[in-house]
Amino acid sequence: MSNLKLQGRTRAQESSNAIERMYITMRHLFNRGFYKPMGVSGETLREALLILRPEIYGTVAEEKVELNGLLYVIDRLPIGIEECRFINLTSDEGYGNSHFKPIVPPKRRRNCYRIDEEQMNIEITRGRSEIYDILTHLTFLFIESHKIMRRVIIDEEGEVSRDWEKLQAAVLKEEPLSQAEREVALTHTANILGRTFREVSTIYPMFSISSNKDRFLHIVYWLGKLAIDEMVNNNKRIVTFSPVLRERLGHHIHGEIWANKIKEVLLEKNLLNRPLHIISANMHSVMNTLYAPEALKAELKKKPISAIYEDLSNSANGKLRTRVMKTALDSGMIFIEDTSGANIDVQIFDTAKVGTTNSKFHLNGDIALQDKPVIMVMDYAFGEQAYETMDEMLKPFQSERGNIHLNVASISIMGKAGILAGGKGDIMIPDAHLFEGTADNYPFTNELTKEDLEGHGIPVCDGAMITVLGTSLQNKDILKFFHESTWNVVGLEMEGAHYQKAIQAASRLRGNISDQVKVRYAYYASDNPLETGSTLASGGLGTTGVKPTYLITEKILEQIFNVEKASAKKSEAVKINE
Repeated sequence: MSNLKLQGRTRAQESSNAIERMYITMRHLFNRGFYKPMGVSGETLREALLILRPEIYGTVAEEKVELNGLLYVIDRLPIGIEECRFINLTSDEGYGNSHFKPIVPPKRRRNCYRIDEEQMNIEITRGRSEIYDILTHLTFLFIESHKIMRRVIIDEEGEVSRDWEKLQAAVLKEEPLSQAEREVALTHTANILGRTFREVSTIYPMFSISSNKDRFLHIVYWLGKLAIDEMVNNNKRIVTFSPVLRERLGHHIHGEIWANKIKEVLLEKNLLNRPLHIISANMHSVMNTLYAPEALKAELKKKPISAIYEDLSNSANGKLRTRVMKTALDSGMIFIEDTSGANIDVQIFDTAKVGTTNSKFHLNGDIALQDKPVIMVMDYAFGEQAYETMDEMLKPFQSERGNIHLNVASISIMGKAGILAGGKGDIMIPDAHLFEGTADNYPFTNELTKEDLEGHGIPVCDGAMITVLGTSLQNKDILKFFHESTWNVVGLEMEGAHYQKAIQAASRLRGNISDQVKVRYAYYASDNPLETGSTLASGGLGTTGVKPTYLITEKILEQIFNVEKASAKKSEAVKINE
């Protein structure tokens, strides 16, 4: 073995150990009830993150402040958190019925509440993965804040640099900044961050919100201010976990309420005993695939359906989406808005009501009503929440008539994932999920194959997927190990192993569903963390994700509808023979 291979393997092992230490530490801190991120109690988390140097956090281990990583983190934390010294993670404890207005981060569905000038409460309803996600981001944020502090404090008495004084004056100015004043402030900010004027000028507008165009300056100032206060006055920032959260975590409280609501609706609509096809996906692709051809007939005369899908994905085309939604609701689609706290909305499609105008997706008229499938589309779960929601969904419904087992025919999982063998927009078809940090692996027979998706102008690869403990904790060394080893890992995501664990437990151990239930997994690539500049922190997919999303959706629906047609023909043949 060459020295290069030995060094690479050692670095991968070092990274793996750092991830393990982070998760053990986070569990310990959670059980303890509080910790100081930049104090002794947070030291292990900081050290492990700096050893790991995840791709998504860029230059976290260097002296200059990481800008793309900062934007990624800020988009996933509540507005104003940079001002808060006290961050309290809570369960759903009734703040929604108070005068506090919920703050929802742009890129994460979670309710947060600004309690006062110094405290932010973040509501945890999606399990441990959400806690890991938040603590990892906060660790990065506070490391960066201390970089700012070290660059502006010029002596032991806490004297600050001229650059800091100028930034402070710009941020505290009551009137809006002129373009000239803004550029002066950005010049001083660039010096503080160890970045060029071009770099800060380019990223500055990406932080802007309607209520504060100069939010970038505001964030840099408050991160530095609280770090200076920690250094000079020993006023440490503190993260706490509420007693109710510590008591409830892991008890499937939100998942049980969520699943029972869906089953109640299915029972009410006389759909509970029909063949049920569960799809974990987004809230638009199945609906658009089934109903856009009917709702947008005029538009289809002018452009192909692929262009229609792109139009529907554009946020500016709200009227088009409204027309499709109205057609779907008029044709029997049931929308269940989540009120359990799970943050997972649901759509239910009765295929008996899908119109015959969509030539690709309608049922053979010979199929008996009780055999016509019902499609349930659930919005994306988050990490371990996938196990909680799927486990509860597959349990029998406890009704007045006793336990009613669901007639689950198939479970399809479609999502975004990081790819290790291609680029953004490519498709991955897994045959196993490996759970990072454990010896757990879940091989399965995937009803979707590489051949099903090939021939449509999109690269397709197949192999194992690794279910990671957090996408923000991966670096090139550990990902290269998984990709280049005999595990043949082609991508990484956060839910697959959790879904499959619930499915296998329900079908093979508990007998809640048939052991013949069909499973389908397909992912399209949101990023390639092995390529510099291609991580999630480098920006979203844009329209790149539209084509693979709808291609996977169509293949899932084709199998659902075709399977039913085939079974109908088989039943007819049996009748003839009799």
